[in-house]
Amino acid sequence: MFHNFVEIFCKSKLTYMNKIILSVLFSLSFNICLSQSPDSPLIEKLKRDVIFLSSDELEGRNTGTESEKIAADYIIEKLKFYKVSPKGTNGFFQEFTAKINANPHTNTSTKEIIGKNVVGYLDNQSENTVIIGAHYDHIGYGEYGSRYFGDPDVHNGADDNASGVSVMIQLADQLKSIKDYNFLFIGFSGEEYGLYGSSFYAKNPTVNLENVSYMLNFDMIGRYVDSVGLAVNGVGTSSHWDDLLAQVNENFDFKLVKSESGVGPSDHTSFYLQNIPVLHFFTGQHDDYHTPRDDFDKINFEGMQKILLFVADLIKNSTKIENFDFVETATESKDVPKFKVTLGIMPDYMFSGKGLRIDGVSKGKVADSYGILKGDIVTKIGNVDVLDIMSYMEGLSKYEKGEKALVEIKRGDKILSLEVIF
Repeated sequence: MFHNFVEIFCKSKLTYMNKIILSVLFSLSFNICLSQSPDSPLIEKLKRDVIFLSSDELEGRNTGTESEKIAADYIIEKLKFYKVSPKGTNGFFQEFTAKINANPHTNTSTKEIIGKNVVGYLDNQSENTVIIGAHYDHIGYGEYGSRYFGDPDVHNGADDNASGVSVMIQLADQLKSIKDYNFLFIGFSGEEYGLYGSSFYAKNPTVNLENVSYMLNFDMIGRYVDSVGLAVNGVGTSSHWDDLLAQVNENFDFKLVKSESGVGPSDHTSFYLQNIPVLHFFTGQHDDYHTPRDDFDKINFEGMQKILLFVADLIKNSTKIENFDFVETATESKDVPKFKVTLGIMPDYMFSGKGLRIDGVSKGKVADSYGILKGDIVTKIGNVDVLDIMSYMEGLSKYEKGEKALVEIKRGDKILSLEVIF
């Protein structure tokens, strides 16, 4: 394994300085893995990927940076090792540009970022293709979307989303015996700024999307806990998902937390909007999300391996289905509500009850100012009943900055009505 990596590494087209960085990182990950108790070969691979992608030297993989490019080159070399061919517009790369707020706290100025999706293809000469995706960008030193209030520091993004990228890479190896599908592997850039990379690919595909059976998205799957479970979003986007998941889970016994909607805060949304069945795998939010504390030493690699093997079996079992139908889910509309204000909370995406349960409150934001707490459940914003994340966004969309709103909160057995100013 070590010699295989060295051979790939030495043949890569990285700069001399980047090769030095990579060699140091590989040495670090290799020694860390060897110093621990023996793991399965698959867990060792997952560890090496996550340790590399979430190292300080990659500086948080912010979109368009040299550090993100190093991460992209790493993904490419791994895919090439598993005999995956380039399927971008320039080798493995598909470049796009996007305009974002130069200052995330204002809407007064914009800047242009250039991202690069990494696109690879395992061509089995099949009529049907399965897309496997994960975003590889993160938020750098916390310039955008950080929940951290200290001095600028590297937001390593081990769970978000080195974990998902690693599973995507290793599926290229695990799926090589399945010839019923072609497999398209996409490492998305620009996800943290608003699904820019996946949206661009879905509108500018390098394969015929009419031949895509479904899309699987891995975003934050590194913190699996048995008692919390594995979230699987998008189950309603095909009539086949429920039965397939139940069938495969007989051998894994996951506590599956399922949601039907094909729309959510990750890259599967872009493909659902193109009438493609999707699933998004997710192990839940945590206090380290979008902070410098999201490091590899907090990753449950055994859990990642279990999820990977579960998905491999899911794909294998899906080959028995002749036609994967697409179903528009209960969001009814494909228009995602746009909003200019926020409470400054982190939703609990593992919550399956009525309302939106809060999994974290950002210091100094609206919710914090009005005494809203982690564990509270938002049930109403103004005249909008909050049933889930979509209706929560709909409620926010009714307001502008500086306006007042009556927010209804369930705290234990009590219902609180708070008048807040956004």
